[in-house]
Amino acid sequence: MGWFGFATVFAAFFLTHSIPVRPAVKSRIVKRIGAGGFGLAYSALSVAMLALLIRSAGAAPYVQLWPQMDWHRHAAHLGMLAVCLLLALSVARPNPFSFGGARNNGFDPARPGILRWTRHPILLALAIWAGVHLLPNGDLAHVILFGVLGGFALAGRALIDRRKRRVLGGAQWRALDRARRAAPWFHAPRFWPELFIRLVIGLAAFAALLLAHPHVIGVPAL
Repeated sequence: MGWFGFATVFAAFFLTHSIPVRPAVKSRIVKRIGAGGFGLAYSALSVAMLALLIRSAGAAPYVQLWPQMDWHRHAAHLGMLAVCLLLALSVARPNPFSFGGARNNGFDPARPGILRWTRHPILLALAIWAGVHLLPNGDLAHVILFGVLGGFALAGRALIDRRKRRVLGGAQWRALDRARRAAPWFHAPRFWPELFIRLVIGLAAFAALLLAHPHVIGVPAL
């Protein structure tokens, strides 16, 4: 695959992520398959396109910018463990500050959980994922890939903040954010069993990624 093919897949990746969530398009899809079906279909499409994009970067012309060193892989493993735990602690949790979220009306700013550390844990996880993958992939195609996705995740936080301020109203958004930041950095969870289950899921996801990496991405992670 040449640079044109890599650019084509990159463009398709962004189109498949942006077009389905446009209000007019999303509403028509939700009418057909429901909100839950849309979430599952969009997630499956996102994962498939990400795997295709990563494979296309591996097939692009190789232009080395820096060599891979042993500690790069160790840093990537630690970073991906943090990513898996971060996602496990944030997915399907109340989050009125970011996209998605579940039962947002039940958000308790006095016990914000992972939101005490960041309003956008999923975008932070994406940024960490991109950053730690830059280290062992010092060729031009992968630097473009992970650099763009990491930058997209970081820039997306400000875009979502602006959108949520419009939806919630500036006064309510600022009040929630002040209350979130006033909570202790570490506090007892509302439900200890849920915290334990989420941590186990995060560790299991990390192990599954290590095992699936050579089959999905085409390169062993270990």
